[in-house]
Parts: sequence; structure tokens; C-alpha cells
Amino acid sequence: MLTTAEASQAIDESMSIFDSDHVDLVSASGRILRQVVHAERDQPPFDRVTMDGIAIRFSSFDAGNRQFTIQGTQHAGDSVLTLESDQNCIEVMTGSVLPEASDCIVPVERVAIVKNVAVVEDDYQAQARQFIHAKGSDHKGGHEVLRPGITISPLDVAIIASCGLDQVEVSRLPKVSVISTGNELVPPGQPVADHQIRLSNGPALVAMLAVQGFANSCHEHLADNVATLERELKRHLETTDVMILSGGVSMGKADFVPQVMRTLGVKAVFHKISQRPGKPMWFGIGPNGQAVFALPGNPVSSMVCCRQYVLPALFRASGRERVPAQTAVLTEDVNFNTDLTCFLPVRVLSLADGRISATPVPSNTSGDFASLAGTDGYVELRREQNSFPAGSAVPLHFWKSP
Repeated sequence: MLTTAEASQAIDESMSIFDSDHVDLVSASGRILRQVVHAERDQPPFDRVTMDGIAIRFSSFDAGNRQFTIQGTQHAGDSVLTLESDQNCIEVMTGSVLPEASDCIVPVERVAIVKNVAVVEDDYQAQARQFIHAKGSDHKGGHEVLRPGITISPLDVAIIASCGLDQVEVSRLPKVSVISTGNELVPPGQPVADHQIRLSNGPALVAMLAVQGFANSCHEHLADNVATLERELKRHLETTDVMILSGGVSMGKADFVPQVMRTLGVKAVFHKISQRPGKPMWFGIGPNGQAVFALPGNPVSSMVCCRQYVLPALFRASGRERVPAQTAVLTEDVNFNTDLTCFLPVRVLSLADGRISATPVPSNTSGDFASLAGTDGYVELRREQNSFPAGSAVPLHFWKSP
């Protein structure tokens, strides 16, 4: 068996980087950026007014002048006007260009208009360059504003648009096939017998992928039959980049996935990881470079393995920058008697000192998926240690990767 670190490394070394694609800005949010985005020009591109009011020369105000003849009005989007005299002002709107020869904005709330004359309150204190967003103060033209590897947010879309781009290069969304195996599984909405169980892993895996931006997936349920598995999995391999199976990888007589993978030419990279839950996990690479993750069928094992190995692998293959590891402080003692790395579900709370506390939420078995309700993720308890006192700092993995 590989250690958890060895398994992650083996996956990392086996998978290729996905191709890139170009998408419209409206479709870019949630995708992984694959290009450098440079500023089209200075930002802001001009001295920008940040308050409705009047534009004046501060030297005139400083000399005691409080009345200014309104020369004109400068709206956002208007061509720039020039202030002609110390005795004049120009009405300005938020977002407009600062009129030439002016260097101070007096807010409209502090001004009274009397017969085309703006009268500033006697006790108002102004400063030079107030309420002016200076040209290029955010960044200069050509500046690198976004770099490859980030997950594009709605705010990033605004930044990309401000750089004049109507399309952006992103990582291509991989085609993912999620396959649930097992004769005992019955989909929701269909009659279920006492000896059967509800099919839950597949929908949960699809949802876990979708919430992380991998929405190009399909789900199918297959019976534990070698001929059926060979035929249907061959079909999926021909059309998919990544296959995720749930069930059929342990040591039972109906666990056919490893042998079917061999028949289909999928090369095994490893089978079994020294961890709990999820020890039977299998990983291989198909004849055309397809990544195949075969996860244990127990629901907690399936969810943990998807979060611990599948999602990070998809992020790396998509070119996403690595996210720093997070740690949490245990709120209570944890003891166990095993030589396996343990992934323990937890509820977390942010502490006043910036640390994160983690309260264990043990499950009865790896089939007790109802116990995961309300948990935020899980902590990783290394196999070299059997006792973790309250206050121990341990690696933390949120269900939704940051």
C-alpha cells in the first residue's frame, strides 16, 4: 500500500495537463485562468471625480473665495472641460473626468446654488486633490493584473473586461463520467426492497464536482456484471477524460473493477492506500491518457477519496495554482489504534486569534454518511501517531476546496 502522500504524488505524476480553451466573459466565472491578463491602460485612465459636486482651483479656495460662477457641467463620459478662471467652477458628477485646471472637488452637500453661483459653506474645510482618484494610481498600462492558475471570480470578470478583453483563455472543462456500481443500488424515486439501498454516491460525487467548477459530468449506474461493465466502461472510456467509479474495488467476489480495467487496457498505478476510510481506492491511466479513479463504495470513503485525491488532481491538470495547506486545532483528545492515516470529519470554528478549531464528528462506520451532515470537512491524522491531545495542530481539508 502507498501512503497518502505517495498516492497523491503518483496521481500527480501520471496525469497530463488539460488543454486550454477560449470563452466569452459571461462564461468565464468559475473557470481556471490560463493566460496573463495585462492592463489595457492606466487605471483609472484619467483623474476621476469620486463625488458629485463642483470642481474648483484649490488656490482660489485657500485665498478665501467661497463663491464660484458655474461655467458648465461635466458628466461621466463627457469630453473634458477646462476651468477658465479662479472665480469659476464646473459642476461634476461621480465618475467624470476632472476638468482641466481644477484640482479640488467640493461635495454637492456643502454647496448652495444661487442664480448660477455656487456658494460654499463658510465653515467648510477643503484640501487640494480631495475626492480625486488619480490617473494610474491603481495600476499602470501593461501591468500584470491577473496571472494564470486562479479560479476566475465575478470580480475577476470585471477586471478582465476593464482590460479590453471580450474573451479569455481558460482550462478546458474535462469530460467526467461518474459510474456507480452495485446490484444493491436503487435510484431515488423508485421502489426499494428491504434488502436494497438507495443510490447516493453518484449524485453526491457529481454535486461535489459541480460545486468546484467541474460541471461537465454524467452519471450512470451499472450492475456488478463483468460483461456489462466491460461493454459500458469501454464506451465511457472512448468519450471521457476522467472516469470516477464508486464501488467494486475491494476484495469481494463481485468487486470486478480492477480486472475489467485490465481487460480494457487501463494501466493500474496503485491499488490501496494506507488510510481510513478509503483504503481500497484504485487509480489507473487509460490507453488514451484517461484518468480512472475507482473509489470504495462506502459513502464516507467515497466522499473523502474524491475530496482528497480526485479534486486536487483535476485542479492540477487544469493548471490551478496550488492552495496553501490549512491547519486546525483539535478541541478534544483523539485516540485510535491503527497504523493507517485517519481522515476524521469535523465541524470548524474560526477563533479570535485567527486559528481554526476543529471538533471531531466520528461516524459509526464508513457507511454512516448521515453523520457528515453539518460537517465542514475533515482533519488528517498521520499514521505514525496514535494519540492527538486537544490543542494539537493537524491538517484540515474543507469539503469545498478553497
